[in-house]
Parts: sequence; structure tokens; C-alpha cells
Amino acid sequence: MSELLSPPPAAAGNQYGAEHAAAKKAVALAARLCKKVQQDLLKLDVQTKADRTPVTVADYGSQVLVSVVLKMELPSNPFSMVAEEDSEDLRKDGAQEMLGHITKLVNETIINDGSYSITLSKEDVLVAIDCGKSEGGPSGRHWILDPIDGTKGFIRGDQYAIGLALLDEGKVVLGAMACPNLPFKSIDHNGVSSGDQVGALFSATIGCGSTVESLEGSQPQKINVCSISNPVDASFFESYERKHCMRDCTSSIAEKLGIQAPPVRIDSQAKYGAVAQGDGAIYWRFPHKRSKEAVWDHAAGSIIVTEAGGLVKDASGNDLDFSKGRYLDRDAGIIATNKYLMPLVMSSDGRPVGVLIAQPLLRQKKITGASKTAAKLSAAWKSP
Repeated sequence: MSELLSPPPAAAGNQYGAEHAAAKKAVALAARLCKKVQQDLLKLDVQTKADRTPVTVADYGSQVLVSVVLKMELPSNPFSMVAEEDSEDLRKDGAQEMLGHITKLVNETIINDGSYSITLSKEDVLVAIDCGKSEGGPSGRHWILDPIDGTKGFIRGDQYAIGLALLDEGKVVLGAMACPNLPFKSIDHNGVSSGDQVGALFSATIGCGSTVESLEGSQPQKINVCSISNPVDASFFESYERKHCMRDCTSSIAEKLGIQAPPVRIDSQAKYGAVAQGDGAIYWRFPHKRSKEAVWDHAAGSIIVTEAGGLVKDASGNDLDFSKGRYLDRDAGIIATNKYLMPLVMSSDGRPVGVLIAQPLLRQKKITGASKTAAKLSAAWKSP
């Protein structure tokens, strides 16, 4: 077993110690494959799903490796995984070259690590991908995986994350998240990494706190969200992609709160990791269009923030509910920050943030998606 992936002894009193170690190992191994692909992203490696989101060889390869590691490390555990990808496109006639490339990369990654004496066939790869077809739900245990969160950032060579969480009886109880391009020190306001050491592995187990360690190998270090209580001193993260964030509205909220720092715009759940280790005070996400939030986009990141002492709420002030299946049951936006700033963010200038966001959108009824989002945001505040 390689030094990088050797799990530390399970923490005393941590009932999820074995699962925690397996999750860290899974995302770290997946990160190796992703880093290799990102360094030499070939035209072959990109295709388009029905929703026009780019999908890469690394997306599929990452999902295969996580599935394999979890099954190898936890052989006696019932296996259920809710994941983003399936094998449908790879089973088409024109995808055989890509499937072969994925299979080769997965096997090379396993061999180079040295943990397992196995070789996967193309069919093994397809089966491993389809292990992520579970619907999840409120009963039993379900892994929740985003094999590459921030695919567009990955293709650009920017931030992305491999996020894995465990849902137990409807509650997220642990998370592991590899951020290969995120430094241990802060990132600047252009989203550029600072410092020489890049590559962070975040993890958290319920009741045990959050840690970060290097993907290159280091002892886990306890992390905490920042303790800033005055918005004037705060900075905030938002999505790099415009479609994931209503920038006019977030700028308005920031202005009303008195935030002076410019936004830090980066892709993926890496924003959760940055908030958890105190690189910034707030992360908010208010998409333009009314669309369901996938559980894999937030499960790992949210527990890493909450176990670091932070809070993660939807725009109506509720905790995120991951027990509803593959999607969260509300689509009114998400906020992550510390306990001091959350009340201020939730009611800047005395009005709920949902109403504050809704009002400018309601004046733009010609934008159908935006007006629907505004109506949803307003309604969310009236719902229990």
C-alpha cells in the first residue's frame, strides 16, 4: 500500500473509522488519475452529455476507481452509491476507443498504486460506473459521489474536486474531498493558487471535526472556519460559471452587508474546502434558473464545512436535506459561512436573503427562468 494512501488509525470513538479511511483512499486514488488526464487533455477525452456539460475520461475513470476502492476496502458492507455518471454513452458503438482509454488509465492507476492485484476489463469498467445508479433515500447507507465536480474548471486547468460522502439513515455522516489544484494557503481574488504546495485532501466525520492534508502525503491538520463577525472584514466565494450564480444579486447582498473584498470565483466544491479552512468567510450559490440541486454537488463539501464549525443552509434558512433521493428538495440557493455571519447574510438590511434576491428578478419577467427562480425564492420563505 502506498504511503500516500495509507489510512491513519481510526479515531477513538469514531464509528465510521473504516468508512472514513476508505473514502479518503478512494478520492485520493481518483485524484491521481484526474491529475494525469488534466495534464494531457486530448480531444478524444471530451464528449458532450445531453445537457451539454462536458464529460471527460477522468469523470468516468474517477467513478470507476472510487467504486473499486470502496468495494475492496469494505467488502462486507452492502454497497449503494448515488453518483453522477452512468455507462449509457460508453456502451454506444462510437465510444469503444474512449472506453478503451478509460480502462487503460484505470488499470495503470491501480498498478502504480500497488494496493490491489487486479486488472479490470472493459465490461468491469462499465459495471463499476453503473454502481452509481442508486436512488439513495432516507433508509440505509448510500455513498454519494461526484467523480469530478467542476468539469469545466477541470478542462480549463482550474479548480475541480472529487467529492465523496456517506449517507446513513438520511443523514450525511462523513465526507472526503480531493482538490488537486487547491493550495493549503489562501487563493487570491482571481482564483489563482498561491504558495508552492498544491493539492488538498479534506475529510470529516460527524462529531469528529474536519481535517486537511496534502495529496502528496502529510499528517491531517485540524481546520476551522474563520471567526470573522463583521462583514466588512469578510470575503466571499461564488461560482466561476455565470449560470451558477446571479452575480448582480450577490453583489447587491455583499454591498448591503458592507463586504468590501471582491468575489473569489472558482469552480466546484473546492469552495466548501476553502471556507472550511478559513480562506474566505462566505460561499453562496444562487443559480439563475430554477433547477434541482444534485446531492453529489454538496454532500461532501457541506459536512466538511459544518464539522469545521460552519453552517450550511438553503436560502430559506433550512439545513440541506440529502434524504430525498438524487436531488435536494429545494432549489432556492445555498449559503455556507460561520455562525456569526449566517444571521447577517440571511437577513441583510432586515429582509430575508430570499426576498432580496427575488425582487430584482421579479422586475425582469421577460427572463422566464429568472422570474420562476424569483417566485420560488419568495415562496420558500413562506414554506415550513
